[in-house]
Amino acid sequence: MPKRRTIHKKLRLTAAQCRAVDQYAIQTLGIPGLVLMENAGRNAADLIEKWARHEHAASARIAVSIVCGRGNNGGDGFVIARHLALRGFEVHTDLLGEPVGLSADAAVNCAIVRKLSVPVQELNEPAQVDKAARRWRRSAVLVDALLGTGFAGAVREPLAGIIRRIIAVRGALVVAVDVPSGLNADTGEPGGVAIKADRTITFLAEKVGFARPEARAYVGRVTVVDIGAPLACHFTGSRV
Repeated sequence: MPKRRTIHKKLRLTAAQCRAVDQYAIQTLGIPGLVLMENAGRNAADLIEKWARHEHAASARIAVSIVCGRGNNGGDGFVIARHLALRGFEVHTDLLGEPVGLSADAAVNCAIVRKLSVPVQELNEPAQVDKAARRWRRSAVLVDALLGTGFAGAVREPLAGIIRRIIAVRGALVVAVDVPSGLNADTGEPGGVAIKADRTITFLAEKVGFARPEARAYVGRVTVVDIGAPLACHFTGSRV
């Protein structure tokens, strides 16, 4: 497996700066958003595979549940699902909402995993959430791909209830994609409730909120990975 290029951990960006990097890559350099999503999800899948196989070396088939939102964070989750399924993992995905509400790039990757016969369970009814929660408790890895850096404010139902169900899971390695859902990436404060991850795989650079003492209980151990977008681009009033 080729070695990934990681970004210096001491570099920290705000949510607005992360969006600026994405926009520069897409609009100025012409890198499609799907390519950035693919890079993010593939690099995250590499790490999850390494951690899971280390902890479950004797298991022939390792169960992974990936809980996706409707935005690009959920799209990252679907990319992760595809790569892990192709590598022999037992993968299930859960979607908060309906596929028609997905962002354009997330919809593409959701459709791909469905064509690969990776289960996609919608979480629109209490019975569906109950069924998913029973599976989460049997999973070796539970991946949070619900909310990204764009989240701010308070987490509302039904998402708050789903986050509480994930927090209640014991035994699974909980991995947050980019930022634990419900955590403000800039302030490091939860919006009433937030995922408490064992590990956070964050893209481009650590988020400024991760440095706050109150964020430590939510982010766990943070690993920064590359998505193929250059950080040497201009921001308003500063340069990274």
